Amino acid sequence: MGEDEVLTAALAVACAAASGLAVALARTRRRWQAAAGERGWLLERERESAAEAAIAAERDRIARELHDIVSHNVSLMVVQASAAREVLGTMPDEAATALRAVEDAGRGAMTELRHLLGLLAPAPDGTDGDPGPGERAVGAPLAPQPGLDRLGPLVDRISFAGLPVEVHVSGEPCPLPQGVDVTAYRIIQEALTNALRHGDGGKAQVTVRYAGHALRVEILSTGPSVLTGTAPSVTGGGSAPPASRPYGEGTGRGLLGLRERVAVYGGELDARRRLGGGFRVRARIPLDRP
Repeated sequence: MGEDEVLTAALAVACAAASGLAVALARTRRRWQAAAGERGWLLERERESAAEAAIAAERDRIARELHDIVSHNVSLMVVQASAAREVLGTMPDEAATALRAVEDAGRGAMTELRHLLGLLAPAPDGTDGDPGPGERAVGAPLAPQPGLDRLGPLVDRISFAGLPVEVHVSGEPCPLPQGVDVTAYRIIQEALTNALRHGDGGKAQVTVRYAGHALRVEILSTGPSVLTGTAPSVTGGGSAPPASRPYGEGTGRGLLGLRERVAVYGGELDARRRLGGGFRVRARIPLDRP
């Protein structure tokens, strides 16, 4: 074989190798582009799923807040309006006092609702207020959500509405994370509101315990006994045995929302009827969870 033939054969082999490498490179590039496109699609889907989950969580939070605000204040208004109707003809002063309580509860509901709506659609200057026709009026700055520092006014409203409430605080009070503070307040608010609705002249006891790395909240209320129909007095510690059916089963968003609130912080909530009468609500919320 001559030198020219050897060179020609070598060139043919080189060309064939180059063509093979080009084909392999093109295939590799197409595969990489396809994989990159698939990764981009997956990332986009993950972003969409995360956005949908965030929207759903925010809707649930808003629904819980609306329930807590409306349920509590409307319950107070119903109780006080009923009391005013009962004594309107015989004790006008007492009826006027009850109607003022209805007015106060309505104003309180409007204030909290304005606060919630202000958080959803704040004015450019960060304030909320009563919107005028077709526009938002500028009002007072947004107030913080309620916490245990507002437990006193809550107890006063419930007691005035007809459910005497005792409050006991144990342990060394400490500053609480805002979410935990709001959650503890809402638990007490919901439990006392339910006790006011169903207590039939009973009373309630609220205990707040600052226990090291956790906050413990307990609400005991009296009412007609499941067994005898009588209403016993509240005793500390909640020693009355619970009924087998949890309190609030099937009652809707209230207790379900509370359990979800507590679960966010790794805590637990137990709410059930007491065989001796009334209800017991207990919650433990860790304070050292990041």
